[in-house]
Amino acid sequence: MSEPTQGKQPVITPVRVVIALCLFAPFVAMLWVSSYAKVDPAFAGVPFFYWYQMLWVVISTALTMLAYQLWKRDQRARKGGDAR
Repeated sequence: MSEPTQGKQPVITPVRVVIALCLFAPFVAMLWVSSYAKVDPAFAGVPFFYWYQMLWVVISTALTMLAYQLWKRDQRARKGGDAR
């Protein structure tokens, strides 16, 4: 008979918490509509409602890239290698 496999529990580290926050922040920002459902302040004639959402497209991209880089670094550290 084969030995029972030991299921490893997921490890929660500070880096993984930061990764989760980077990925969760855009959802909170966009789902909290009452925080940006207004016209003022306008930017170059564009109401706040629109430019705030477009700004979050850029912010979300940056946060996702950061989360990915942190995840790659975390995986390398877990495997014991520091090679890029």
